Amino acid sequence: MYTTPEQLSAAHKANVEMALTLANTAFASIERFAALNLNTARSILEDSVANAKALMSAKGPQELVAIQSSLAQPALNKAIAYSRNLYEIATQSHDQFGGMIEAQFATMNTNINSALDKATKNAPAGADVAIASVRSAIAAANNAYGTINKAAQQVVQMAEANMAAATNATVNAVSAAQNLRKVA
Repeated sequence: MYTTPEQLSAAHKANVEMALTLANTAFASIERFAALNLNTARSILEDSVANAKALMSAKGPQELVAIQSSLAQPALNKAIAYSRNLYEIATQSHDQFGGMIEAQFATMNTNINSALDKATKNAPAGADVAIASVRSAIAAANNAYGTINKAAQQVVQMAEANMAAATNATVNAVSAAQNLRKVA
C-alpha cells in the first residue's frame, strides 16, 4: 500500500511527459492557426489589389456591377474555405487533447484499481465494505465521465452538422442572389 520512491519518480516522469505533450500539441495548433491566418491575410491582400484593378478598369456602371458580381462568389468560397480550415484545426486539436486526457484517465483508473487490489490483499478483516464503497464510487465516477464524454461528442457532431448546414445555406443564398442579378 505504501508508495516507493521509484513509483513516485515514475509518476512524476509520466506527468512531466504528459505536460510536454500537451504543450507541444498546443504549440502545433497555434502554429497551424498562425500559418492559416498569415496565408489568408496574404491572399486577401493579393485579391484586394487584383479586385481594385479590375473595378478601376470598368468602362461603365453596368460593367462595374458585372465585375462586382463576379467577385462575390470567389470571395465567399475563400471565406468558407478559411472557416472550414479553422474548424478543422480546432477539431483536430480538440481530438488530440481529448485522446491524451482519456489515456491519462485510463492510466489513473488502472493505478487506482491496482492500489485497491493491493489494499484488499493487505486489508484487515471488515475492511471489505470500505473498499467496496470506494470501488463503487470509482465506478460511478467512470459512468459519469462516460456520460459527459458521450454528451460532448454529441455536441461536436451537432456543431459539425450546423456548420455544414450554415455553409450550404450561405452558398445557396449567394448563388441565388447572383442568379437574380443576372436576370435583372
